Amino acid sequence: MIEHRSDGGGPAAAWVRLAGTSPAALATGAELVARWSEPHRHYHDRAHLAAVLAAVDDLASDAADPDAVRLAAWFHDAVYDGHPGRDEERSAQLAQARLPACGVPPAVVAEVARLVRLTAAHDTLAGGDANGAVLCDADLAVLGGPRDAPGGYAAYAAAVRREYAHVPDDLFRLGRADVLRRLLATPSLYRTARARELWEERARANMTAELASLTAP
Repeated sequence: MIEHRSDGGGPAAAWVRLAGTSPAALATGAELVARWSEPHRHYHDRAHLAAVLAAVDDLASDAADPDAVRLAAWFHDAVYDGHPGRDEERSAQLAQARLPACGVPPAVVAEVARLVRLTAAHDTLAGGDANGAVLCDADLAVLGGPRDAPGGYAAYAAAVRREYAHVPDDLFRLGRADVLRRLLATPSLYRTARARELWEERARANMTAELASLTAP
């Protein structure tokens, strides 16, 4: 198993460590970096990709196939047009189209596509799905980031608002508050013990503070 640390050298270097240097792998990596760099992205961008990959590294020991989870992280928002459900489906289809040429075995391609589709609705995660738990927890790791640090929770919340700039402020506040209430109502935000240890307490504090600001008179 290759020793991974996805923040070393940036996402492009992380892709090479994961997929290799075949022409197909390099072309796919370049395509993915270009997709994650699209100008309409404010939160679902290269910084988010790097953060999810780093979080997968933190949780890798809980995954049944850490590299399948890393591949799924690369593809999970590769298509992002602001259409929940459809974006994840198209991202999964992109993985199915690109990964075979990179030498990824069919069973792993199928697992990657399954994991990407899972990110459309984290609450569909079944018990015992180790790979799914790691990917979903890594995707939500930002909720437990230091509030005012660069790339932390406040920056995340502001970036989400920019991605919904077309939504009037009163409607956004109502919708965002509803999302936060649903998340806070869950017994645990994270499925792995390691993620709960790392992020649960701070994530709840961050979301509670944001909810209070959204619902203040």
